[in-house]
Amino acid sequence: MRPPLQPALAGLLAYLGEMGYGELYVDSRRAPARATAPQQQRQEVAVEEAAAPIVPLSIPLSGEAAGRASELAALAAAAAGCTRCRLSEGRTKVVFGSGNPAAELMFVGEGPGAEEDRQGLPFVGAAGELLNRIIQAIEKTRDEVYIANVVKCRPPGNRDPQPDEVTACRGYLDKQIALVRPRVLVALGKVAAQALLGNDSPIGRLRGQWFKVQGIPTMVTYHPAALLRNPALKRPTWEDMQQVRDFLRPG
Repeated sequence: MRPPLQPALAGLLAYLGEMGYGELYVDSRRAPARATAPQQQRQEVAVEEAAAPIVPLSIPLSGEAAGRASELAALAAAAAGCTRCRLSEGRTKVVFGSGNPAAELMFVGEGPGAEEDRQGLPFVGAAGELLNRIIQAIEKTRDEVYIANVVKCRPPGNRDPQPDEVTACRGYLDKQIALVRPRVLVALGKVAAQALLGNDSPIGRLRGQWFKVQGIPTMVTYHPAALLRNPALKRPTWEDMQQVRDFLRPG
């Protein structure tokens, strides 16, 4: 009888199955190191929490990371009272961002949805659950990355943010990127890609390519919500994220 799969591996295989990969092969020349007990526990918790609301990062910080966290907290406090655009009129909560203030990987989405507006945290709805699985599939956990949106307040009816709304919020996003200083940025979807890159090219032309934002290598891929509407986009998204995973791997 085969031993049961570890939860982290089972979750990864399920995700890859959705991408269209029916068979997977292991390169025996690069056998992965055995995970320590704390690492295994962290991976298992990440999978178990994929369908649960995400809480703000609670791991202890010290030194430079603590300084970045303090500056991000001050910026979040300023954003909480922001009335620079019409989106402030209908919000429940400002959705500033969450995650590791010294993350090597940062995701930028479009804007909050209904559940994000209710909780005040980014990517906690159905699209957030899928993003969690993508993060796990590239060998990261939610606590290891930083996640923000182009606009911090929910657009009515989840419409695309309008240009003046993006402009009003852009200072917050630019400062978040500058404070976190990730090794890699990932733009999730057309709105994030066009805002970060300053162009109006369609997402199909931008995805899978590397760009530079504030000097940071930036990958464009589809928004998780688009994958929920069109499962055929899951495979190209996985191909994009494999590039990100390989870029971040040491050596």
